[in-house]
Amino acid sequence: MTGVLNIIKPPHMTSHDVVAIARRALGTKKIGHTGTLDPMAAGVLPICIGRATKIVELIQEDRKTYRCELTLGAVTDTQDLWGEILEESPVENCTEENIKSVIETFVGEIDQIPPMFSALKVDGKKLYELAREGKTVERKSRRRTIYSIDLIRIDENKIWLDVVCSKGTYIRTLCHDIGQKLGCGAYMSFLLRSATGIFTLDNGIDIEKLQSMKDNPELFKEHRLTVDQALNKLPSGSVPKELQSMLLNGVRINLAQYLNKNDLKVDQLYRIYIEDEFLGVAKCRNTEPPEVKMEKLFNI
Repeated sequence: MTGVLNIIKPPHMTSHDVVAIARRALGTKKIGHTGTLDPMAAGVLPICIGRATKIVELIQEDRKTYRCELTLGAVTDTQDLWGEILEESPVENCTEENIKSVIETFVGEIDQIPPMFSALKVDGKKLYELAREGKTVERKSRRRTIYSIDLIRIDENKIWLDVVCSKGTYIRTLCHDIGQKLGCGAYMSFLLRSATGIFTLDNGIDIEKLQSMKDNPELFKEHRLTVDQALNKLPSGSVPKELQSMLLNGVRINLAQYLNKNDLKVDQLYRIYIEDEFLGVAKCRNTEPPEVKMEKLFNI
């Protein structure tokens, strides 16, 4: 049982809860999710099953798209609706023009300080565990990329945004930082992840459908993506069967004649096929001419 399922996680459930449900429904322990969603958040959560767990990190690298609601006028300890209010401020001076101007400054590369209420570890202990003990520790800022922020609407002190960002971006921290720059404070009051790469709300399945796979295994085949389908963003090349053993044994091979030369870039990943059978993922190495070496193997 190998493949990727796009699960639409409901609120009030952790990402690990989804994995536990999948393990019971599919009868396998080898399952991993591709990027934690906060318990109160909902949306796209691809899970990898069986040998597809090898590509968790590749899916995690995909851009994320979120719909969020930002509430002006208060700061919370968790930077979201479910924390304790630390301070409140008037929002009369937060005009639509000011809001638009401030939001635009967050597009591009930004530095984020991870919130104390997060699963990051410091000296082997999760930050949220320290936060619950009333402790605050120094956290290093991390460079993240905001590809776009679209202002959907402003309704009194509520602002709705669509955000496209790199992996590891904390949307609640983005909301908090926007509030700080506006001078009135803000927290995230709603979050929906609408896409991770090719995985969207439209091609996902709900928890009930996942659970029903326990009694109807054919549903898994119907809704899963194979490994190479899940990686179809990567360029591909088909090579003759006589090269298979060399590739499987880690030999670097000049595959320029089998791949689009315009796509040959150092550190670029490629889907490699032996005729029509998916072999695995290879990476272009910095040699002259560029050579390809297998990184992850499947169906061998």
